[in-house]
Amino acid sequence: MTSSTALGAQYDDIHRALSVKIDENRLIRDPLRTLAYGTDASFYRLIPQLVVRVDNEEEVRLVLHEARQHGVPVTFRAAGTSLSGQAVTDSILIQLSDNWKAHRIKQQGRIISLQPGIIGARANQLLAGYQRKIGPDPASINACMIGGIAANNASGMCCGTAQNSYNTVQSARIIMVDGTVLDTADEASRAAFAKSHKGLLEILKVLAEKTQDNPELSQKIRHKYRLKNTTGYSLNSLVDYKDPFDVLLHLMIGSEGTLGFLSEVTYQTVIDHPIKAAAMIFFEDMEATCRAVTALKSAPVSAVELIDRAGLRAVESKPGMPDVLSSLGAQAAGLLVDVRASDSAELEENLQQVSKALDGLATLTEIEFTQDKAVYDSYWKIRKGLFPAVGAVRPVGTTVIIEDVAFPVEQLAEGVLELQGVFQKHGYDEAILFGHALEGNLHFVFTQGFDDPAEVSRYEKLMDEVAQLVAVKYQGSLKAEHGTGRNMAPYVALEWGQEAYELMWEIKRAFDPEGLLNPDVILTHNANLHVENLKPLPKANDKVDTCIECGFCESSCPSKSLTLTPRQRIVLWREIQRLQASGEQPERLAKLKADYDHQGIDTCAGCGLCSMQCPVGINTGDLTRELRHDRHPDSRVGHWLGDHFDSVTSGARIGLATGQGVKGVIGNSGMQLITKVAHKTSGGAVPVWHPEMPSSSPSMKAIHSKVSKLKDLGVHQPTVVYLPSCATRVMGSSPDATDKRSVMEVMLSLLEKSGYKVVMPSDVEGSCCGLAFQSKGQFSVAGQKANELNARLLEASENGRYPIVCDTSPCLLRMKETLDPCLELYEQVSFVSEFLMPKLKVSQKRSKIAVHVTCSTTRMGLADDFVSLAEQLADEVVLPADITCCGFAGDKGFSTPELNASALKSLAKAVDGCEAGYSNSRTCEIGLSQHSGIEYQSIVYLVDQLTH
Repeated sequence: MTSSTALGAQYDDIHRALSVKIDENRLIRDPLRTLAYGTDASFYRLIPQLVVRVDNEEEVRLVLHEARQHGVPVTFRAAGTSLSGQAVTDSILIQLSDNWKAHRIKQQGRIISLQPGIIGARANQLLAGYQRKIGPDPASINACMIGGIAANNASGMCCGTAQNSYNTVQSARIIMVDGTVLDTADEASRAAFAKSHKGLLEILKVLAEKTQDNPELSQKIRHKYRLKNTTGYSLNSLVDYKDPFDVLLHLMIGSEGTLGFLSEVTYQTVIDHPIKAAAMIFFEDMEATCRAVTALKSAPVSAVELIDRAGLRAVESKPGMPDVLSSLGAQAAGLLVDVRASDSAELEENLQQVSKALDGLATLTEIEFTQDKAVYDSYWKIRKGLFPAVGAVRPVGTTVIIEDVAFPVEQLAEGVLELQGVFQKHGYDEAILFGHALEGNLHFVFTQGFDDPAEVSRYEKLMDEVAQLVAVKYQGSLKAEHGTGRNMAPYVALEWGQEAYELMWEIKRAFDPEGLLNPDVILTHNANLHVENLKPLPKANDKVDTCIECGFCESSCPSKSLTLTPRQRIVLWREIQRLQASGEQPERLAKLKADYDHQGIDTCAGCGLCSMQCPVGINTGDLTRELRHDRHPDSRVGHWLGDHFDSVTSGARIGLATGQGVKGVIGNSGMQLITKVAHKTSGGAVPVWHPEMPSSSPSMKAIHSKVSKLKDLGVHQPTVVYLPSCATRVMGSSPDATDKRSVMEVMLSLLEKSGYKVVMPSDVEGSCCGLAFQSKGQFSVAGQKANELNARLLEASENGRYPIVCDTSPCLLRMKETLDPCLELYEQVSFVSEFLMPKLKVSQKRSKIAVHVTCSTTRMGLADDFVSLAEQLADEVVLPADITCCGFAGDKGFSTPELNASALKSLAKAVDGCEAGYSNSRTCEIGLSQHSGIEYQSIVYLVDQLTH
């Protein structure tokens, strides 16, 4: 038996043992998902042999037990936004399922306990009502999870060192490598641990005493943590604490999964100041900029972000950037200074102190702080756009690398200038520098190819010289906040010196004597680790080639718990293209392609929410639609449907009416059985019956009749063009709806009540925006239908003279993207809010309602308007935090109902106690009603019912 065969047999044994208690669908070994789930944001590629999606502590303990039994390493993984290679493995990857989102808030928000699967931004949402937040504020806070935030001791732009996880953690639940669970806040747990792990606690006690008795080492540690520092283990725990439980707790922070698993973290929260102001301040050169940083060190500022000239140049042409950026000199640099306070008086006092600190310093422009949200946001957009600005323009096949170092702030200017020189010396002319200046923390971003040995060698020489400059010459930190990972593990000894380095190995051996927890991360004996197992980034498709695999998109994706996320779809498509180009591993390629059809293409909602989270604006749905087109090119059937669309919609109405009649005889279960067979035999042409399948809408003849009977108020009556979408022209109310009117009838009622004259486009029965065809990759007919609609709307609106309202949000977004810019297009929420509500009076309110903001509404920037409208009509509005796109995706709720079910699995609990739910897309409302336990309708129903 070969060694590889023996290794495979080990994983077979582990798989069998785990399958006794863990569902097979959470034990993943196929080529597609191991690659997808094993990819993180770093530039390393290791493919796990087994991915286990664990639901609870018992399952973590079970996996650890089996790993120890077989001597197999494990790696823990939360969101996978790690940049330094700490979340990849070629062994067992323990990945969090969706079951790790519990929390407890105590002491009016001053304390919060969080399971590791909660996204950082969600934790802050939970605390917002108390005007509190967690201390760490990494740039990835909308995607990264608490487990990773704590395990990497992530900080961020305003957090500094005082508010990072190390300094704000109060307690934790920790699973040790032997499966023992320690709750550091529970006396009984501590007492039991003191008996079972007396040896470990004794080692920690001795290490702390020895360190504190060593003045030179203690001073070095204090100096290192005066800066931001995540290189190596948190040795400051050995000088800050004497109690071994405190030492243990704080060693876990920043340990990157190499000492144990954090199953819950309890934080002391910090004040979230509601009043904010910011200024962009420009200086002649980097030296003058750094002098200003030193002057601001003792001022009441929340953040001081340094941006070098290359960074400013990278974003100066972006929309919304200040004009002054393009006129700055070649050596100029800037500071984004942010000041926050509890009230206006405190803010004014803080601003005066900041101005005083900057007195006498020459600036290129006048210092002006703004509280205007648009301007304030534009300043932070400059800062946050730096990383993607490099990533978006890098040559295909290269990766974008972001490193973070820290200099003593009093030597920041010298350090920056020398660092820029190192980049120029090694030919990294595109590198940009920016960072959290108050902490001396700098990020440098550059592009790097790894497909050429000469390029790998150039990168290695660069990092060697950077390490000498930062860690040795300036006694700074090689990893200020991104974690050591694999990338800096070979340099830990260089930065810390041999004595401290050996201390770290003693800690590792005490916690993990067999070396099974994330080996080679933080500590390694492999001097070349940082240039091994480098991730290929081949050309795959123009629509996604700029992807940097950061994972920011994943939290918004409706298929994230069912199949794949946008990042994973791109990772897999890149691998498929790589294998096709190289001719390698034909059997693996065939398996990947076969599995990708369902996992990558069929279960993608194409909602585009990923583009709103993506640093480089990628809409992975565009790739999916192209692949659908390649699979089923524009067809005669598609064009026939487009040419006979009036007959199609009329037939669909008849089909719904017939279906409801048959359902009355055989019930929902009988209808589902029959239609599933028909769906399969028809190749998907017949939809599967849905329990919330609506009744049919009135005929368009009946709607035209209603329009003709609307009141004529004379020449001063405002006019609107009303376009009912094909969905509302076909689908009426839900079978159990209390208000049986169709959306069209409700819209006409509201428009009449508000005094509007209504015009409908000619041949509205045959009109379609093209979205239904586009989503299936039928691009030609989609364009044809858009062109037809454009002509009809130009005619109906008299070339844009009258506003146009459409009653379905996704259709309106498609219209905005494809129709003539002169057309004044509104979807129902924006039109009702802007034009109808000022004419109406709210006569009563609902007590508690739920709102679902569709993905298209979010993409159009109307989410706040939707919530604001709902708040005028109800005392309490519930917006489920974990629900993004509902996954119904046009007709996928009929053809791929598991996508809708997965996307909405937490909905029922989130809307418990609500009277009803409201949205602005008829198909979305079908799935929302089924999975919530309450009726969802268009928001126009509520407006019409509660106003006069």
